[in-house]
Amino acid sequence: MSSPGSRPVPPAASHLNLRGAVDLSSLRRQAPPAPAAAPGRTAANGVSGTESGNDAPNGQGPSLRVDATEANFQDLVELSGQVPVVFVLWARYSPESSNLLESMEAVVESYGGRLVLAAADIDAFPQLAQAFQVQAVPTAIAVVKGQPVPLFQGSAGEAEIRPLMDELLKVAAANGVTGNVGGATPNAEPAQAPLPPHHQAAFDAIEAGDYAAAAAAYRKALAEMPSDAEAKAGLAQVELMQRLEKPSAADADALRQRAADEPDDIDAQLAVADLDISGGHIEDGFNRIISFIGRNFGAPRETARVRLLELFDVVGTADPRVAKARQGLARVLF
Repeated sequence: MSSPGSRPVPPAASHLNLRGAVDLSSLRRQAPPAPAAAPGRTAANGVSGTESGNDAPNGQGPSLRVDATEANFQDLVELSGQVPVVFVLWARYSPESSNLLESMEAVVESYGGRLVLAAADIDAFPQLAQAFQVQAVPTAIAVVKGQPVPLFQGSAGEAEIRPLMDELLKVAAANGVTGNVGGATPNAEPAQAPLPPHHQAAFDAIEAGDYAAAAAAYRKALAEMPSDAEAKAGLAQVELMQRLEKPSAADADALRQRAADEPDDIDAQLAVADLDISGGHIEDGFNRIISFIGRNFGAPRETARVRLLELFDVVGTADPRVAKARQGLARVLF
């Protein structure tokens, strides 16, 4: 999730029919073919690139905030192939929602068209909340190339949001999403530098669906520079993709039942943790492994610990859920 950011987006979890996966395709099928303008936004639906021609009030150029509706959802998913689209699911009854939207809008605007903010009122658009399995509002979830990238729940200020947006743009760049839907602004960041050779090889292999070759390229990068954090994160993500491709991961229900029946079966617990992570249930995946570590000793415990550290890299070490899980790991180890 390698360039200055090589976090490849995992394959569509919905294709594997996993618990917690986000099935965006069902929402796209519901979308009417002719989107209508969202109230109060002049650029709501059709932001499709630098030629969109949708100007914000007062001549400030294309608006980078969109009110997500059933009518324009398909356009927004398609737009995520050009720039990351950050959905903020909010509700009028939530006082934190307006604060988060204000902070998020300011941050998104500062990137000069490299991001788009989609504000989704869950009362007006309940299908989106159901698809993303949102449990609280506000919740921020990005979409890159049509695939969901969970961000965070609850309120956050600009200082907390910006590092996450920097990481999101790295994820997008690693997946070939480097477009711009507005003119450059003084706060816009410079274009991404070319990928290092091994990272580029890994990216090309991911695009071709050859995860073994991508993993080999990342290992070469790490052999040359063991401190390459992006290669380490990329390798962890690619290895997760490989595990999710195994036939045993296809029958998620049977695998979860096995894990429930045999709580000390390390293979089952780690496999279900992979499903949780790929489906956006980050804390569930972490807690499953931490609980296993707390109950077991010896080689299985060490294997689980190593896998947990790899999943930390998959999610991103700056993610607050990783910090919380590290504390949980420390408690069961010491």
